[in-house]
Formats: sequence, structure tokens, C-alpha cells
Amino acid sequence: MPDREIRHAELAEQYLPEDLLERFRDRADRYDRENSFFHEDLAELIEQHYLTVSVPEEFGGPGLSLNQVSRLQQRLATAAPATALAINMHLMCTGVARALFERGDRSLDHVFGEAMNGEIFAFGISEPANDWVLQGSNTIAEPQDDGGYLLTGVKIFTSLSPVWTRLITHGLDSTDTENPTLVYGFIERDTEGITVSDQWDVLGMRASQSRATTLKKVRMAPERVVRKMPTGRHPDMLTFAITSNFQLLIGSVYAGVARRALDLGAEGLKRRKSAKTGTSYAEVPEFRTRLADAHMEYMAVPAQLDSYSRDFDEFVDHGAGWPLRLVSARINASTVARHAAEAALMCASGSGFNNGNELNRLFRDATAGLFHPPTTDAARPMYAAALLDD
Repeated sequence: MPDREIRHAELAEQYLPEDLLERFRDRADRYDRENSFFHEDLAELIEQHYLTVSVPEEFGGPGLSLNQVSRLQQRLATAAPATALAINMHLMCTGVARALFERGDRSLDHVFGEAMNGEIFAFGISEPANDWVLQGSNTIAEPQDDGGYLLTGVKIFTSLSPVWTRLITHGLDSTDTENPTLVYGFIERDTEGITVSDQWDVLGMRASQSRATTLKKVRMAPERVVRKMPTGRHPDMLTFAITSNFQLLIGSVYAGVARRALDLGAEGLKRRKSAKTGTSYAEVPEFRTRLADAHMEYMAVPAQLDSYSRDFDEFVDHGAGWPLRLVSARINASTVARHAAEAALMCASGSGFNNGNELNRLFRDATAGLFHPPTTDAARPMYAAALLDD
């Protein structure tokens, strides 16, 4: 076994041993049925030091790479997809800070100390009707005399809503109407003006509790402001690091969902017996073909995630080709998760349609992949332009 694979196996056993995953898998059904947050999972992940895996050694952490964290997140998602998806938001913040640190940008170094002290980070960027996402904002950022800002707006799909203590977010300073400025920074949970919605009754990924967060003149202290940049497509290391970590770690979750669905589909075929042939359905050609097709489609996904996360870790310069790679990795993973879950349901037959069946939940969890930005429809112009525009 190559040294890299040995190291991945060691990290899997260190941070996500099999007995831990089994407990997560057992609780995932209850969280889903009760529409509750994964408090027990979180406590165990904290005990495993999982929330500090990206913190560099200089700050007291193990300094795992994006590639290594991606592998771990795929493993976690085979047991508890909603837990993995929500934890992604914290790991993305620490991963972005690590990426900037490695590239000589120390503006997010404070994230490491806070993460080591137990603060939980979340991602407050998505907004209603903002298809610019990172490159624009509907949230008003009012500049203050001391260099801070007051933020007013709504952030949607804020995972970890019950527990986050730090939120990376952004707003638009339109004081100069000719040159509006995007402001990025962090706010703290106990700051006045923050309201977290209690509404979260959705199809899948229910335990993530990704509720909306309303900001009403919420103060972002001057020392918490980390970037000011023009709106629109302007390259910046912060937004590049956010995009890379977000897309690849989200893709990792859906890769894990697909892997688990395929395994359950195979188990379902082995259990079922054909009255016509007297043999296991695992020997019926049509069902073997269905599972084989889903497996072949899946195989490209972890390979794509592995390749692009290593490229990111190794500072490979894909230039304008980076967005094409990152977004396709996440979209492909979410597409494959839905296809694998559907194929597995067919293999399991009617038992998978029962709400108490794990495949039922995996199928619903996989549908959340339709909504992460950018959606397939929003991404298509980028891919067409790469081939068709001069």
C-alpha cells in the first residue's frame, strides 16, 4: 500500500474509528425522525479533536491537508450525512484559514486559536435572491467611524445554527455608489441584533439544522474585518480558498452518501431471493447491471476529489480552470449520490421505501445536493463559455 494510503488509513482510525461511525449511524435515524440537531455526534467529534484537524502544527493542531480532510469527510458521510454536511462549515472556515496561512496571508490566524479554544465556526454567505453568492451581497454593511460595520440582512442555510459561536459573513458597503465594496469578516453569536430562525422542516439533511439567520445592525468589529474588495469577478485569495474548500468538502459528503448507498444496495440484493429462479437477486443479470452502472459512475467521483484537493494542497496553478474543476467535482458528486441512492432503492425493493430504512433517508439526503451554489443551471454558462467564447 502506498505511503499516502497508509496515512489515510491511520487518520481514519484515529479520528473516525468504526465504533464511532456505528454510533453515528444509529443516531442518524433518530435525528432525522425527530428533526433534531446532532448534539451527541458533535460532542464525540469534539472529543476526537475532529474540529481542529485543519489547524496547523504551529498553532497546536495536526495540520491536515484539504485532501486528508476530504477523505475523512467522505468516511463520516457514510454514517451520518447531515452531521458531515454541517461540520463541513466549521472545517471550511478552519481550512480557509489554513490555506491563507500556507500562502503567506496571516489575516485569519485568529481562527486557529479560537478553534483550539472550542469556538464553532459557521458559514453565513448564502442569501435569498443573491446568485452572485461570494461576489455580491444583499446585506447592507454600514461603515462605522472606528472601521467596523453594522450588518443588516438575511443569511440562509446557516448550518450548525443551534451551536455556532462565530460566523464568517459578508455585506455590501454602498457608501460610494460608483464603487460599492464587499466586506468580509466574522461576527460573534452573542452580538446584539442576531436572530436565528426556529423554522427547519425539510426533505433531507435534517440534522444539519441549517436555519436562516437574520442580522439587524449587527456589529462587525474592526479587528474582525478581514477583506474589502470590489463586487463582481475580482480574483482574491480569500474567495478562492472559500470556493475550493466549500466545493470539494461538499462534494466529499455526497461521495460518502453514494458509497454508503451502493453498499446498502449490494446488501439488499444479497438478502432478496427470487421465487422464479430460487437464487439470490445478486445473481439476476438486470439487477447486477443496475448496481454495476451506479458503481462505475461513482468511481470517478472520489478520484476527481482526490486529484483537485491534492492540486490545491500543492499550489498547482490551474488559473481560470480552477472554477471549472471545483464546481464540476461537487456537482458530479451530488449527481452520483442521487443516482446511487435511486439504484440502491431499486435493489432493496419495497423495504427501502419504508421511512425507517436507511436508504430512504440517504435518498432524501442526496436531494439536498440540488441546492448548493452554484446549481447546475447556474454553472452551465461557465462551462459553455470556456469552450465557445473567445
